[in-house]
Amino acid sequence: MKITLMMAITMDGKIAKNDKHFPDWTSPEDKKLFAKISREHGVVMMGEKTFATFPAPLPGRLNVVFTLNKNPKKTEGVKWVSGDIEKILKELEEMGYAKALLGGGAFLNTTFLEKKLIDEIIVTVEPKIFGSGISLFGGDFNIDLKLLEVNKINKNTVILKYKVVY
Repeated sequence: MKITLMMAITMDGKIAKNDKHFPDWTSPEDKKLFAKISREHGVVMMGEKTFATFPAPLPGRLNVVFTLNKNPKKTEGVKWVSGDIEKILKELEEMGYAKALLGGGAFLNTTFLEKKLIDEIIVTVEPKIFGSGISLFGGDFNIDLKLLEVNKINKNTVILKYKVVY
């Protein structure tokens, strides 16, 4: 299964100020692009803290939410998961998905990267600086990326698309 990480970051590489920071700081163009790409993938994966920042499940796609909660509340359009990531990805493949979009947060991004499961990374670089906050990844890595595309989506915002080289 092909996994693409897609996140908006500030100029200083932050995805949020804290784990309750609502993602309302990104441009309308970024939101539109995320909606388009996530619908194309059909499934968007995220941690429960990231999911909690949204008012409702993202419509028109399967929301796969990683949780430590043993009995999560049944929610339309949400598949609650926990445990072995490779087994979860295999189950998604068995459901007919060939690709999935990873939408954070930092802990889940880091876990997928540690397991070498991310094939591509799409980042929207927004014209903001948070200073302190949550980075795209935690941990200590030395992973190379190959630039595939650069697109300007408004007068101050760019999209970078990379292939991850393990």
